[in-house]
Amino acid sequence: VQLQASGGGTVQPGGSLRLSCTASGVTLRYWGIGWFRQAPGKEREGVSCISGDDGSTYHADSVKGRFTISRDNVKRTVYLHMTTLKPEDTAVYYCATDRRRSCSLDDSGMVYWGRGTQVTVSS
Repeated sequence: VQLQASGGGTVQPGGSLRLSCTASGVTLRYWGIGWFRQAPGKEREGVSCISGDDGSTYHADSVKGRFTISRDNVKRTVYLHMTTLKPEDTAVYYCATDRRRSCSLDDSGMVYWGRGTQVTVSS
């Protein structure tokens, strides 16, 4: 099982990016997927997640109203749509799953992690 995060880049404050988390070796259809991020000198934090059963989504307070998460089970891909980006959103973003249908913003139970993708918000 491999997860691959992509889509990062450098944008100005107020800009948008769409990150993708693509799976190989497994279907994501029934697994909850979470996005996490880690900024330099800070602990990793949960950002957004989407469940594998009813597609429920959850977001950290810091990104509510700005980030949305969606999934395309045919493409085995989960997307993180980031808008109104702020400098404090700068971090390496990772996708992960604990193989459960529910999803969690707690990274302690995650089993599979994708390689991160760098997001830099700077003018």
